[in-house]
Amino acid sequence: MPKLSINIDHIATIREARGTVEPDPLEAGLIAQKSGADGVTVHLRGDRRHIKEKDVLSLKKKLRIKLNLEMSAANELLGIAGRIKPDLVTLVPEKRGELTTQGGLDVINNRNAIRSAIRRLKKKKIPVSIFINPGREQIKAAKEAGADFVEIHTGIYAEKFLKGKTVGAELARIKRAVKFAVCIGLKVNAGHGLTYRNTNKIAAIPGITEMSIGHSVISRAALAGLGTAVKEMMKLTACQRVPPSKRWRAGAVSACPAPIYHRGEARPVLTGRQRVIAKWK
Repeated sequence: MPKLSINIDHIATIREARGTVEPDPLEAGLIAQKSGADGVTVHLRGDRRHIKEKDVLSLKKKLRIKLNLEMSAANELLGIAGRIKPDLVTLVPEKRGELTTQGGLDVINNRNAIRSAIRRLKKKKIPVSIFINPGREQIKAAKEAGADFVEIHTGIYAEKFLKGKTVGAELARIKRAVKFAVCIGLKVNAGHGLTYRNTNKIAAIPGITEMSIGHSVISRAALAGLGTAVKEMMKLTACQRVPPSKRWRAGAVSACPAPIYHRGEARPVLTGRQRVIAKWK
């Protein structure tokens, strides 16, 4: 059974939509860890549209599970990876303005740059994966460039599945790619576009070490956890409608729940009198 790494980029996407401090990717990473995930994946883009360098650093410091850093082979990002030393770097293609990564990295036509990037990362003892389309020649080029892993792009399979098209041919292509990569000594990961409906067929392929899944999990979390979040806010707002003097009266509403703070969010500094009032509210 493949291991599971949870991509938490879109936790940061929600945060950056308001330019605030919540939700914190570190909290998401710790929840994934507590829930049994084998790893956490983040993509540090050149434009920093969601994940920031500070997020990668805090995740590396606090997580006990594997941290996979997706990034392009840009010099600046190679320097950051060298300082933070994630458990794995996955090299991916990157274009400004794209909503998500569009296809695998073309190793064949970028062989020298990729080989140089891998050499630089390995000097820091960081294992390297390359996100590629499921093709024999690209896999062979990844091996020659010095990669330890390849991550097979499952996006075409996922798109066909979503549109109700036949996926047999693409699934067979992925299976052949995985088998070939294993045969030439590469470890194999897989990901992109995987959901609760289409993951099982990929997970069943022999030879896949780990699967990286993000958007579908974060989408599910937003709805599965919405009820809890609404109830917590209802308790906070409903409590404030009861006068403080009545909150501890026998049979009256119990004490108000404590405010919920997020990592990185400033907490109010209370005076002595305010602390006494807060204690009894």
